[in-house]
Amino acid sequence: MRPYIYFLLLFLGYGVSLATCSFFPTNEVWALTTFKEAIYEDPHLVLSNWNALDADPCNWFGITCNPERQHVTKINITGSSLKGFLAPEIGQITNLLELTLHDNNLIGTIPKELGFLKSLKVLDLGMNQLTGPIPPELGNLSGVTKLNLQSNRLTGSLPAELGNLENLQELILDRNKLQGTVPAASNSAFSAKMHGMYASRSNLTGLCRSSRLKVVDVSYNYLVGSIPKCLTNLPNASFQGNCLRDKDVKQRPSTQCGAFPSKSHQVPKSKHRPTEDVPKHQKESKPTWLLALEIATGITVGSLFLVALRTAFHRCNSKPAIIIPWKKSASEKEQLAVYVDSELLKDVTKYSRQELEVACEDFSNIIGSSLDSLVYKGTMKGGPEIAVISLSIKEEHWTGYLELYFQREVADLARLNHDSVGKLLGYCREISPFTRMLVFEYASNGTLHEHLHYGEGSQLSWTRRMRIILGIARGLKYLHAELEPPFTISELNSSAVYLTEDFSPKLVDFESWKTIIARSEKNSGSIGSNGAMCLLPSSVENRHLDIQGNIHAFGILLLEIISGRPPFCKDRGSLIDWAKDYLELPEVMSHIVDPELKHFTYDDLKLICEIISLCIHPDTSRRPSMQEISLMLESSIDTSVSIELKSSSLAWAELALSS
Repeated sequence: MRPYIYFLLLFLGYGVSLATCSFFPTNEVWALTTFKEAIYEDPHLVLSNWNALDADPCNWFGITCNPERQHVTKINITGSSLKGFLAPEIGQITNLLELTLHDNNLIGTIPKELGFLKSLKVLDLGMNQLTGPIPPELGNLSGVTKLNLQSNRLTGSLPAELGNLENLQELILDRNKLQGTVPAASNSAFSAKMHGMYASRSNLTGLCRSSRLKVVDVSYNYLVGSIPKCLTNLPNASFQGNCLRDKDVKQRPSTQCGAFPSKSHQVPKSKHRPTEDVPKHQKESKPTWLLALEIATGITVGSLFLVALRTAFHRCNSKPAIIIPWKKSASEKEQLAVYVDSELLKDVTKYSRQELEVACEDFSNIIGSSLDSLVYKGTMKGGPEIAVISLSIKEEHWTGYLELYFQREVADLARLNHDSVGKLLGYCREISPFTRMLVFEYASNGTLHEHLHYGEGSQLSWTRRMRIILGIARGLKYLHAELEPPFTISELNSSAVYLTEDFSPKLVDFESWKTIIARSEKNSGSIGSNGAMCLLPSSVENRHLDIQGNIHAFGILLLEIISGRPPFCKDRGSLIDWAKDYLELPEVMSHIVDPELKHFTYDDLKLICEIISLCIHPDTSRRPSMQEISLMLESSIDTSVSIELKSSSLAWAELALSS
């Protein structure tokens, strides 16, 4: 009877394995989907084939699976300019052997959940913008041979737990902001002396415990103390650029080390769990009634097997449901812990909601609205006029990722300082009522889009339009060439250009906040045109995420400014398609000019048309930079008052009225 039961159980096990129908673990697909959702900029579209409804991710870009296609074993996406966060859910891909995300723009912190990847051999997160401490949980990666976290913004001390990585061969941590000493010695030298013996390798806690280390690079941090004796065989370059007490190795000037005071490195006490002995089962003789019970159990299990097989067959013919990880309930959101850099907004003014409520007359002075935001006009007490943008998003849809993204965008906008770029004055972040607001300097003349397309184009003379073009070019030159890292306008169009009282342009990047809304559960989608015949470019084109995209958009904007036509009309189609027949033919080039303009300068028009053709050239390598464009405009276009007076006798009347 016993062989029968064993055969039945074997048959059941085979049936269960068959029932899986080579199912890929849904938690691994879910983790990869979460990773993609945490990436908010993918300029090279490397994640475009990561389909959340696809139950088999083995053909996704950068993903490698085991030969049986049952588990993800490698994630390798390097040099792809991905901008976003490293989702903690990656820690659920427990069969992962390699996680390489080198040379991207990842922000936020290194999730402690990566410590669950016990099979990991390579962890390479170098050359990103990660902040916060190195999680001690990385010390659980007992199989890892290479750990590369170089060229980030990591802070805190080196965790002593890294000494647990007994297979570690390469430890690359250079060019961060790490402090403290290099953990290398035992937890207590005094304890070793008391026992009258040297500390053995088993009770060492630092890097001296990692006997296989061949490459260590902790250069250009703020480490203090001395180089551990067990690491003195390594090249001096591995420790240079710190605050170490070593005359043979080039260190930082003492003035730089003063900002990072020396702290005694405390090694946390290791926590050992007692080993549990597994009891050995002894062979016993069994009574007849027990054999009968086994037979009955076998029949029951066989019945359950048939039910399981039928259910599995049904599942094999349908796609498994994929949970979208960003759609969290309020309680689930509380479980998400994201490190927020306290230094990020220390130099940005924070306004209270009450201050802005008073300035904006109880938020009654609405000057703009969309599905994503409301814009209020206000006046600070004893201060400037302001424009306040309030994000339209509910608290239950706000996640830790969005909060960190909000702060990074505020910090990014706050570093902009140019006459042709809208100035961020500060922000408002409050819990009750839930508030996320941006405070900009107010531009009293509205947007360029309003003047070009809503009956006020007559105020924009040719000379005034040339001044606006020059101002925009100067602003883009500053953003692209004079900032490090460069800054690009998410959607460069006439709605992103605000005009001051004297019609000076101010570039404002409001559209980047659509990404925040898109990441929320609200999923408002694109803004509708409410039946209007002409649409903004944002509704028909993908947003431009790079410098080349901005240059292409600048060419379209030039065409919009001189023609007075929107970039796209349902009746007329694309503005570029309409204009390309005129751009390179001098005899018909004037047909491009806005009919409302009574006067224009032909030499200016010829130059603008030439620049437009260069900016929209399909070969991006042949497009000029904003430095080159700005030089072409500055050297050829004259916007002095005498030119405007010469071009139109009406200008004399305008000059008399203005004086």
